[in-house]
Order: sequence, then structure tokens, then C-alpha cells
Amino acid sequence: QVQLVESGGGLVQSGGSLRLSCAASGGAFSSGTMAWFRQGPGKEREFVSAITVSEGRVVYADSVKGRFIISREIAKNTAYLEMYSLKPEDTAVYYCAGRDDTIMYQVATFYNYWGQGTQVTVSS
Repeated sequence: QVQLVESGGGLVQSGGSLRLSCAASGGAFSSGTMAWFRQGPGKEREFVSAITVSEGRVVYADSVKGRFIISREIAKNTAYLEMYSLKPEDTAVYYCAGRDDTIMYQVATFYNYWGQGTQVTVSS
């Protein structure tokens, strides 16, 4: 059973940066897709970014394009989300998600594995 554990959330001022990590265990990390979703207060869970672990193909939501960078380190079974120029509207619980193939869906229901989430709060 694949387990995902996020870390790196916190409180940051507007314009600041954070790096989230997602450590995977218990599965074939190198053959799938890793993604980040977020859920703000009173909002539905929304897609942020995804990466195919073996090839490194990436996709971003328009709201974070040019500010966030997704990456992975296969040797460490870890995916990252570097967030720059953070805005108050980026405040959310950020979730790491995974699936076993290389289709980068942008809908949460297509992901089989989920982390517990990490809180990111951006103050104005």
C-alpha cells in the first residue's frame, strides 16, 4: 500500500516562498504520477500541479503557472512543490496525491493515493 507524507507547510507573508515535500513509500514511485492539490477554506479541492515521475513531464493550474515549480527526486521517492510569490489566495491545505500510471489527470477522484495534507497560510 502506497503511503504519502507531506511536509513543509507553514505561515509565510505575501510574496514569500515555501517548499513542500511529499515522501512516498510502499509502492512503485518511479512508474506513476505525483500531483499536488489544495483546498482552501470553504472551497472544493483544486488541482495545482502534476508530474510524471519517470519522464518529468509537468502540468500546472493557470493560477500557479510561473510561480510554482513541481519536481521529483526518484532516489528519495520524493516529490516537491516550490512555491514563490505567494499570495493570500494560496492559503489552503495542500495535499499530495499519486496514481500508478503516467496520465496527469487534474481531477482529484482519479488519484488513488493521498497524503494527510499540510497547511499553508499566506498573510497579507
